Amino acid sequence: MTLYKYKAKDKEGKEYERTIEVKNRTDIYRVIHEEGGTLVSIHETSKIKFLISFSDIFGGVKTHQKIIFAKNLGSMIEAGLPVTRALEVMGRQSRSKSFKKLVANIEEDVSHGITLSDSMKKYPKVFSSLFISMVKAGEESGTVSTSLAMVASQMEKSYVLLKKVRGALIYPAVIISVMIVISVLMLIFMVPTLTATFEGIGVKLPLSTRILIALSDFLVENTLLVLALALGLVASALIFFRSVVGKSILDSFSLRLPVIGQIIREVQSARTARTLSSLLSAGVEIVVALDVTIDVLQNHLYKDALKRARVAIEKGEAMSAVFSEYANLYPLFVSEMVLVGEETGKIADMLVNVANYYENEVDQKTKDLSTIIEPVLMIIIGIGVGFFAISMLAPTYSLVDYI
Repeated sequence: MTLYKYKAKDKEGKEYERTIEVKNRTDIYRVIHEEGGTLVSIHETSKIKFLISFSDIFGGVKTHQKIIFAKNLGSMIEAGLPVTRALEVMGRQSRSKSFKKLVANIEEDVSHGITLSDSMKKYPKVFSSLFISMVKAGEESGTVSTSLAMVASQMEKSYVLLKKVRGALIYPAVIISVMIVISVLMLIFMVPTLTATFEGIGVKLPLSTRILIALSDFLVENTLLVLALALGLVASALIFFRSVVGKSILDSFSLRLPVIGQIIREVQSARTARTLSSLLSAGVEIVVALDVTIDVLQNHLYKDALKRARVAIEKGEAMSAVFSEYANLYPLFVSEMVLVGEETGKIADMLVNVANYYENEVDQKTKDLSTIIEPVLMIIIGIGVGFFAISMLAPTYSLVDYI
C-alpha cells in the first residue's frame, strides 16, 4: 500500500485535496470517479506514509479510541448534527495526528456524497468488517446513531472481556519470567563462586549440587550461544504460531488445556453471541452477519463451525443444529438458546442472553483463576528456592565437618 496526495475538482468545479492509501494510482482514479470528481494532480506522499507506517508498527488506532469515536459520533448524530459536522468535531477532539487525518478524509468523502460505511471501507486496518457492516445497516434503515451506539457497546464488552482474560494470565507470566531471569543470573554469577570453594576443599558433592554446577558451567562458557539460542527460539516460535499451521496447532492445543480451555470456550461463545446479536439487531441479514462474525473470531475451529452454520442456513436448515453438532466448541446452553430463538423469532434477544451469561462466567472464572494462581506460584517458587538452598547448603555442612 502507498500513500498518494491528489487534488481534484468536484461537480461544482471547486478544488479539494486528499491523502489516501491505495495499492496503485489506478485505485485513485476509481475513488475520484466514485466521488464524482475530476483529477487535477497527483503525487506520492512519502512523509505521511512514514508517519502512518510508524503508527501501524506501534499499534495504530487503539481499540479504546475507536470505542470513544463510535460513542461520540453516534451521540452527536442522535442530537441532530449532520454527519460531516459530527466528523469535523471528532477530528478536532482527537489527539492522534494519524487518526485526525483519517477522520478528515472520511469527512471529505461524506461531503462529496460517499456514504460513511463506504468511506470506512478504505481503512480496513482501523475499521473492522463488524464496524462497517453495522454502520451500513444503520444507513439503510436510517438509524446510524443507534448502530454506532450498538457497535460501541459490542466493542467495549469484547474489549473488557479480553482485558480480563489477559490480566489473569499476565501476572503468572511475569512472575515466571522474573524467576527464570533470577535463576540464570544466580547460575552465572553466584554458583561459580561457591563451586570454586567446594573444589578447593575437595568435599564430595551431592547429585543436586553437581547438576547445578554443570548447568552453571555450561551457561558461563556458552553465555552468548545460550542467549542467541533463546532469542532464536522465541523468534521462531512467534513466526511459527503466526503461520496457518502454527495457529491451527495453537488453537487446538489451547482448548485442551485444563481451566484455560474452558475459559477460551466461554470467551468464544460470548464473542460469537455478542457479535451476531448486534448485527441481527441492526437489521443485517443472518448470512451476512455470520460472514462478519467469522472475520471477528480468531480461532480457526470456531471459524469452521460458523462457516458450517452459514452453509446450513443457505440450505434452509436450522442454525441451532450446527451449534449442537459442535458441542466440543459451543456449550449445550448456546444451541438450546439459539433453538428457542428460532422457535420464537427472537434469535437476537436469545443471543444477547447467551453473551451476558458467558461474559459473567468468564469474569468470575478469571477472578477465581487469579486467586488459585497465587498459591500455586508460591509453591513453585518455594520448590525452586528450596532445591537451590539444599543443593548449596548440603556441601556447606560437609565443609564444616571437614574443618
